[in-house]
Amino acid sequence: MRMLLGLGMAAIVAASAVFAFSPRHTPPLAATRMPVDRMHFNTLASAGDMLVAGGELGHIMLSADAGKTWTEAVVEPRRNALITQIVFVNQQLGLAVAHEGQILRTEDGGKRWKELAFDQDKGEPLMSVARLPAGQWLAVGAFGRALRSDDDGKTWQPITLPGVEDRHLNRIVAAADGSRWLLLGERGLVLSSTDGGQNWSVVPPFYNGSLYGAVEVPGGGWVAYGMRGNAFHSDAQAQSWSKSRVPVPISMLGHARPADGSLLLVGQGGIVLRSTDRGATFNVVRGGDRAALTDIALLSDGSWLLASDGGLRTHDTRAAADAKAAVSASGALK
Repeated sequence: MRMLLGLGMAAIVAASAVFAFSPRHTPPLAATRMPVDRMHFNTLASAGDMLVAGGELGHIMLSADAGKTWTEAVVEPRRNALITQIVFVNQQLGLAVAHEGQILRTEDGGKRWKELAFDQDKGEPLMSVARLPAGQWLAVGAFGRALRSDDDGKTWQPITLPGVEDRHLNRIVAAADGSRWLLLGERGLVLSSTDGGQNWSVVPPFYNGSLYGAVEVPGGGWVAYGMRGNAFHSDAQAQSWSKSRVPVPISMLGHARPADGSLLLVGQGGIVLRSTDRGATFNVVRGGDRAALTDIALLSDGSWLLASDGGLRTHDTRAAADAKAAVSASGALK
């Protein structure tokens, strides 16, 4: 009897795994019915007062009321490719990159997007895009793919970056001065530029895992973050790195910099980490759910808009602080 029960449970588990990883054929929904609280989103951006979110099946969503309601942008043509990053250079002009080498452009603040590039044959994902100070655009992605545009994103040409080979390139980031840039990838790859992204050099290795992002911190230093709780901080030149103290072994996927000079990192398990010492140490300030947080936007009322593989959600920082204070007070009275 126990053997039969065990075999039955094994069959259920196997069937569940097959279901979890099988393709989904979800019919398209009207803009007003898009389930933004259940969809996979990778990226958040701002076009003036408009919030823009991109993610699964090529959906780009817009909110003019700080994330309370969302409408869907027009994407021509719709390829159903996963959007990986959206970047705006002003309130009107923005680019988005996606899987299958897709690049999209908007000139009206995100309401309508037109395709600039699509690679159906190779299907290599593009992971990040940025506009360099000299006006060129740079897009990077899987297997060392790098593209440059010299005509404001209208046409793209492949380029070769030093030391990349076939490693995935995950993110392009810039310092506030516009001259210092980093490009981060898998197997510990970090490239540095000190001339606005015109020339790149390989940073001496300090980690052998994937790095998903980086951010400049007050004083001109950098924080880079990646897999399994690995984060590192450096000086402005990004040549010497030290390991940061992170209390949980999660992958960190996005960041934000509040006005108080602190640094927020978001990642697996719905966790938000906070540093007040320029990335040397982090503490958990939010956690406790199954969603992998992929990006964070700071709203004008102090709350956070969080993108995840399980939808968009708002975190009220004041309510969370009040609840924590109430719990502490209750404990003190016992």
